Amino acid sequence: MGDLNGADAQPGKTSAIIDELIASVTMTDVESIVREAAERYVVGDKASEARSHITVKGVADFVTDVDTSVQKFVKARLAMRYPRIQFLGEENGEQHVDFNGLYWVLDPIDGTTNLIHDFHHSAISLGLLSGDNTVKALIYQPWSDEMFTAEAGRGAFLNGEPIHVTGESDMSRALVNVGTSPYHHEQADRNFELMRRVFVDSADIRRTGSAALDLAYVACGRADAYFEGSIKLWDYAAGRLIVTEAGGKVGDWNGGGLGHAMETAVLAGTPAIYDLLRTRYLNS
Repeated sequence: MGDLNGADAQPGKTSAIIDELIASVTMTDVESIVREAAERYVVGDKASEARSHITVKGVADFVTDVDTSVQKFVKARLAMRYPRIQFLGEENGEQHVDFNGLYWVLDPIDGTTNLIHDFHHSAISLGLLSGDNTVKALIYQPWSDEMFTAEAGRGAFLNGEPIHVTGESDMSRALVNVGTSPYHHEQADRNFELMRRVFVDSADIRRTGSAALDLAYVACGRADAYFEGSIKLWDYAAGRLIVTEAGGKVGDWNGGGLGHAMETAVLAGTPAIYDLLRTRYLNS
């Protein structure tokens, strides 16, 4: 990022440059890049063959040609449009940035296992971070053509219309999305016991297979909360801003912020349900 990270950079000057770069990023521009990536590689004619080319990265951790094609395309377009902003993506080891600066965080396909099985519930998730904080965010579900967006201090939106968390405060009426942390089988006993306890006390639980969409659904009121024992930075980087701008709370299971943790437990929800889950279940 040139003079943003130089040894002689002046803090005030660097901050002003970062603010200027943030202001230069227009959401309509970024949305168009992500939509084009989805049309070309996720729902287009090439998608069926591309999703069948599967590489196993680890336990229950897969990558397809769709993931890598979307990342390559989005990275290239962002670099052309915003060359001074760093890039971090899930695939191809592109995870080395100066976390004190300004950087994109991309999950090219959140919900790859769903994609492989032609289960149309995945998303492209893109956040713009300044240090520990997400300042602009979008999550795009291409099959339903739903674009969730947020900018810090400006609210959260679904296809341009304002969204807000439900405001639910009664656990017995709450619908709670859960994640199984499938890459960590050693967490299974703890995770499923937590889910059992929450299931018994809530209206119901849901498992969607996409952390980004779980967060987006809390933001727009389709769920009252979401928790998972282990997700990655690219899973939550966009969704946390969308939830908070929609009036919800997001943090780790101890109530702390997420910062730019590469892997963390996450909890999101209406303010009341967030607090109930954290104190009664996740830390009991």
